[in-house]
Amino acid sequence: MTDLVIRPITTGEEHLFDSLPDPALVGRAAFGESYLDMAAAGQYRPEWTWVALRDDTVVARAAWWGGPGDTAPLALDWFDFADADAAVELLRTAPLRAEYSISLPPGWRDDPAVRAQGEARIDAATKAGMSVLVERYRYRWTADCGLPARPGRLQFRPEPDDAVILDVLRRIGEGSLDAHTRHTIATSGPEAAAQEELDLLRWLPSPRDWWRLARTASGTLVGIIVPARNHSDPIVAFVGVVPEQRGQGYAYDLLVEGTHLLVEGGATEIVAATDQTNHPMAAIFARAGYPVERERVDLV
Repeated sequence: MTDLVIRPITTGEEHLFDSLPDPALVGRAAFGESYLDMAAAGQYRPEWTWVALRDDTVVARAAWWGGPGDTAPLALDWFDFADADAAVELLRTAPLRAEYSISLPPGWRDDPAVRAQGEARIDAATKAGMSVLVERYRYRWTADCGLPARPGRLQFRPEPDDAVILDVLRRIGEGSLDAHTRHTIATSGPEAAAQEELDLLRWLPSPRDWWRLARTASGTLVGIIVPARNHSDPIVAFVGVVPEQRGQGYAYDLLVEGTHLLVEGGATEIVAATDQTNHPMAAIFARAGYPVERERVDLV
């Protein structure tokens, strides 16, 4: 067997990356997304797109994604292979480190073929040194889902001061059920977790003045809702309730307000996500008419 060659592609070699046969059962391809189309749109860069070749044939490939202005990738989200050992070696060799996020059809473990494809990728990433952090639901609301009525219990106002937002995010982090927040708090502390969330929200290419703090009629802070856009869709970027206001269903009010604000801004589809283990928030998305579009497994 010839030696394995692991390297990034160069400009013009996108078809080489695309040459690996893919049954399109999991990952982006399972949802009709094309690597070549996304690369042509600038969503993948050659230096962040790696292949493992044997006899000039691609046997494993991985593509990391980042925003237009990013100097380092934010996620590994295209990873598949014909040779699992080569795939492990590719991840170990490539000098890129970011969370691996694999998209999966709803109920993916119920289909043996889909389950085998999904678990093979998770196993390869695990052997390369990653570990599963959380499984998530991704939702896509459309106009056909119906627009839920505003409950009318809260008042929503913009807050231009990032210091105020940072303090709210820190408070929301207390007792959070979000695995990413809990992971950052455990490794770096609550201030770092709040700053990480603020940095991510500021990174989004939508206007800062879309963000809303929610208060009761008496002026008591309840939480924050961040309707936004990423580089492809309108999104519900963040829903959070401060600890002392939890248990009253206010997250539903926040989600509904964010949905209305995006629709008023012209959105006909809205993407959102939550951890599968965050049962209260999953129930709120279901109540607001957000169907699960796909599942996701995040490895760090």
